[in-house]
Amino acid sequence: QVQLVESGGGLVQAGDSLRLSCAASGGAFNLWRMAWFRQAPGKEREFVGGIIWGDGRADYEESVKARFTISRDYHKNAMYLQMNSLKPEDTAVYYCAGTVVAGGPYDYWGQGTQVTVSS
Repeated sequence: QVQLVESGGGLVQAGDSLRLSCAASGGAFNLWRMAWFRQAPGKEREFVGGIIWGDGRADYEESVKARFTISRDYHKNAMYLQMNSLKPEDTAVYYCAGTVVAGGPYDYWGQGTQVTVSS
């Protein structure tokens, strides 16, 4: 059973940078893909970007592609989300998720970390 724990959220100003971390344990070596999602107040959860655990290939939602970078440390079982040029509309609870099945649904979720960007 994979456990995921996010950290690194906080309150920042527009234009600032923030780095989120997601620590995986309990069978993280089985992961095929991990991803970041976010949910703003009153909105549905949305995909931010994901990474193939084995080879580190990442993909992004279009609106964050030029500003966010996902990486992973295979040996530390950790995934990161580097967020630059933050905007107020990036304010949300950010979740990391994982799946052990190629192309499968995300079965494992963290508890979320709040990111608030003030204007």
